[in-house]
Amino acid sequence: MTDGNPVEAMEGYEGLTARVHALCARAETVLNSHARTRDLAASLPRTDTSPLRIALLGPYSAGKSMLIAALLRLPPAAVDELVDAAPKTHEPTPYEWNGVTLVDLPGTLSGNDEHSGAARRGVRGADALMIVTTSELPGEAETGAILQALDDDGFADRSVVVVNKMNAENSDRDVILDEVRKRLGSFADRVPIVPTDARDYVDAANDPGLADDQRDLLAGESGIDALTAELRRIVEPGVTGVRPKAQAYELLRVLTDAELKWELGGEELGAAKTAKKVEDSVSRAEEGVLSTLARESDVVAFKLEAAGNRIAADASEEAGESPVDIALELMRVSAEFDAKFSSSMSTAFEALVAEYGTGVPEPEAWVNDLDSPETTIDASSDDESPFARAVREAAKKAAKSGTGKLNEWAGKVAAGGGEQGSAASDIANWLNRSRVGQKVLDTGGKFTNGVGKYKPWGQGKAAKKVVTAADKVQWATALMGPLMELTSVAQDQGKWMAVNKHRKMIREHFAQEARRQRAGLTDAGERHLSTWIAEVEQSLSGLTQPGAEIRAARDTALEEIRSLRAEAEELVAPAG
Repeated sequence: MTDGNPVEAMEGYEGLTARVHALCARAETVLNSHARTRDLAASLPRTDTSPLRIALLGPYSAGKSMLIAALLRLPPAAVDELVDAAPKTHEPTPYEWNGVTLVDLPGTLSGNDEHSGAARRGVRGADALMIVTTSELPGEAETGAILQALDDDGFADRSVVVVNKMNAENSDRDVILDEVRKRLGSFADRVPIVPTDARDYVDAANDPGLADDQRDLLAGESGIDALTAELRRIVEPGVTGVRPKAQAYELLRVLTDAELKWELGGEELGAAKTAKKVEDSVSRAEEGVLSTLARESDVVAFKLEAAGNRIAADASEEAGESPVDIALELMRVSAEFDAKFSSSMSTAFEALVAEYGTGVPEPEAWVNDLDSPETTIDASSDDESPFARAVREAAKKAAKSGTGKLNEWAGKVAAGGGEQGSAASDIANWLNRSRVGQKVLDTGGKFTNGVGKYKPWGQGKAAKKVVTAADKVQWATALMGPLMELTSVAQDQGKWMAVNKHRKMIREHFAQEARRQRAGLTDAGERHLSTWIAEVEQSLSGLTQPGAEIRAARDTALEEIRSLRAEAEELVAPAG
């Protein structure tokens, strides 16, 4: 059916045809790119200038062959030959009619799966459908097949429903047609319903005992003329948008078949599941560490900023909190972060080992700018170590002349490294001369064989531990730069303007440091984690690679197939 200017209709048809063929060409490339779908490429629609095909779809004994005999005006002998077998049609059978091809399909409800399969293939090759039922009304299975053809197969605007054998005895035409419309549901308004009786039309044409008026009456009431008009309307004026629309739907069906080809099973499915399981396990381990990293870096930032606020609040008091106490507190904050982040890495490692065995690589010890918790001397212990006391005393003395002195002292220790004869080595030796000092220096028994005795290379390692502690002192006291002149400012109650300005400077300094530490810890932690995750993925690649390759190929193919489907669906979408 065409509306408006026939030239515009033909231009629209040519444009639609070109788009369908372009999609089919792309689909052929996609299907041929993998062995799974290569055989489907032959089913794709091609350029087709043959007459339009109208397929007759309906159950066994609905009278499809008799309808063809009526439409073709066959003589008696030809009619008998056409309708003489049961089931009468085993394969799609073509008949030329008014410039189109009528295709008689096997009965879909004959109980023969082979016939039903041949009918489905015939539907896929049709441009339009003549759906045939009878005055006995379609059953549930037949109604389902009709609705599938109209909806899923896309023939709603390219079909006519024929209710055959309407002149049978005791048939109430109005009641039957109302029931057919009810069963078609929303499609009843889109699909013409034509009542017919093909046997009456054939008899009217071939029974020599009928008078002309009887012949005309019987033929007129058979509905064949009305059916002829509807079929011509569907294909008029020849090749219109019917064929490209049919080809677009066939393209969709081929693409659906291609998606089904990518359903995995057997060893492939097992490999894909294994790969997914490993990836999920690694992802959970990674997410757990990242969650800890985010939370604990926020804690560090919060405590840094809180420390600055406390110091700023004490700026006008003669006896405020000691900057050295704050520095040591912030050292503990850093150590707590190190411990919790390292613990989260250990938890992730242990979880993967529990699932995949000892082949999982152990992460490197966490070392941020402040070193790892293993080398931290705990300044918060009730039984304060000699070294911690030395740090505290040195810090108090340095505070009198500014933080630079404390940093200078710590820098000298750190610069000495872990070599014998360095400042760090001297401090380590001093600690190792007492039981308490030896315990603080070597809680794990890694460096010493008792008081005053070192294991091979133990003295160098002990010295490095001292260096790490000095590094921590340097970091903590670097925060204190704006604070060392605080006491002299605060003691002069007449300098409130200077005090308030100093308060603001302190808060801003600690807030900025909080942001810097959060960002630095997060970045360093993510890099540390990323390095380990890459090692884990490499170690487990034997489990993941086969399935990952299958999934990658599947995902790529399905993405391309679904993209083509989306474009094809746009072509067949109802206008407006």
